[in-house]
Amino acid sequence: MKVRIGIGTSAPGLDAVGLCRLGDDIDALGFDSLWLPEVLSAPGLDPMVALAWVGAHNPTLKLGTTALLPGKNPVRLAKQAASLDALSGGRLLLTLVPGLSTEPERSAIGVAPTARGDAIDELLPVLRALWSGAPVSHDGPSASFASVSLSPVPSQEPLEVWLGGMAPASLERCGRMADGWLPAMCTPAEVVAGRAVIDEAAERAGRAISPEHFGVSIGYATAPLSDRARAALGRRARGNPLEALVPVGLEQLRAHLESFIEVGFSKFVARPLVPPADWRAELEALADAVGDLQT
Repeated sequence: MKVRIGIGTSAPGLDAVGLCRLGDDIDALGFDSLWLPEVLSAPGLDPMVALAWVGAHNPTLKLGTTALLPGKNPVRLAKQAASLDALSGGRLLLTLVPGLSTEPERSAIGVAPTARGDAIDELLPVLRALWSGAPVSHDGPSASFASVSLSPVPSQEPLEVWLGGMAPASLERCGRMADGWLPAMCTPAEVVAGRAVIDEAAERAGRAISPEHFGVSIGYATAPLSDRARAALGRRARGNPLEALVPVGLEQLRAHLESFIEVGFSKFVARPLVPPADWRAELEALADAVGDLQT
């Protein structure tokens, strides 16, 4: 099992030079990838644009994003992802997400939370068909077009798509359609139970997900969180104590990662919940604390 740790951030306040420096530091200190989320209404760079910028500057760093699918034109998203993967030589790591259900993001996405699962069911097969380069026609609730052939196609054959989510429908969809699973705000016991549901759904669909393709996105802090931050995170805790979901301190982060590795999860995105004042110092401390977990 190959353990890999990427670094996630919305990159608030980083300019062009700072973003490239961050990518270089992530690479130089032995981390696997840079991950940028897509949240339309929050501060931060558009992930596809920003990853293209970093990928052009750094020739080896893997480029990850949790990208929105509901509300998107699937042809445009397919072309963006294919272009980035082709230009970077196959370095794109793509996880598709339904997006937040709170305002103002809910309105910005433009698809009701209750309809987003159906949109993923509809559009993920369309993306895969477009990435083949063959002519594709589609007529559905989320998009309608005729005889579109995508060029360029991704360098990766195939371009893998991971999904997140902890809801039963999300787990079943992941097993039926995805190449991997990257949930967040969860415990080791929850991911063990979730993986069982995913594997069962995959078997029913006549397919299997590689055991190397199970990971967790982990938000962490190096100092106690504010009451406001704790309240916001607590709304996503599903009854778990926040301390079981969000490690505070790098020793606690290491223990948290080890607990997931022990149950067979191997791909991680570590996300500082408070943007560091000094990214290089943060990454050096992080490498000292958890870098040796990568195998």
